[in-house]
Amino acid sequence: MKMKKISCGNKEIILGERTLVMGILNVTPDSFSDGGKYNNLDSAMKQAEKLILDGADIIDVGGESTRPGHIQISSEEEISRVVPIIEKISKNLDTVISIDTYKYDVAEAAIKAGANIINDIWGLQYDNGEMAELVKKSNLPIIAMHNQNDEIYSKDIMLSLREFFEKTFKIADKYGIDRDKIILDPGLGFGKNVEQNIEILSRLNELRDMGPILLGASKKRFIGKLLNDLPFDERVEGTVATTVIGIEKGVDIVRVHNVLENKRACLVADGIYRKRG
Repeated sequence: MKMKKISCGNKEIILGERTLVMGILNVTPDSFSDGGKYNNLDSAMKQAEKLILDGADIIDVGGESTRPGHIQISSEEEISRVVPIIEKISKNLDTVISIDTYKYDVAEAAIKAGANIINDIWGLQYDNGEMAELVKKSNLPIIAMHNQNDEIYSKDIMLSLREFFEKTFKIADKYGIDRDKIILDPGLGFGKNVEQNIEILSRLNELRDMGPILLGASKKRFIGKLLNDLPFDERVEGTVATTVIGIEKGVDIVRVHNVLENKRACLVADGIYRKRG
């Protein structure tokens, strides 16, 4: 697999050499898996240190829950949650930081605090170009996730994803964003039912020609369904299975809550599926 270096401000990531692991750090009171665990600075910092010790290449900081039925918060509230921990991680730990937000003003504050990547669950399509302007100005990579408000697809689901990402590319082109800075996320669990998530996971390789892929399946509802309705904290092994499937399909990054177990799975799967030399 061809290697590709992507500059992330004062850091860089290398895609294609091995699967990168993004560790999730939710500094929220209401995220579906870990809400309330890390919403003070000390506990969040300890968790960031643990994620890195366990093998995370990127720490993804989120300040607003995006679980089904979540309550949208103001940009000011979100900034107050994410900026202190991003500043602390940036000053004290040698890692790449991504900011999980679809609001350009939150992303801007996070970048000033030390974030290296923007992780946008609406793939540059939430606002009227403000996020795209910020991506261009900052010259940082963006993770563009597929999203929609319902589970209705009038055509083949992979074609729908491709059309969404083509729209993202058009926005990027309009604002002069280098396409090499865009990482695609199929958005499992967002505007998709259990069967649709399973189909996308089984056909992820069909997106490979569009760019690098991030897989964010960690502990999601479709995994629970496949495990006979196991609760969130009992979906680790199911998540590991999706990581291995994703690597076989050609993903570049996996976004997970449990870094250690998934990192080990990556080492084995990379040794089997990634071409050497």
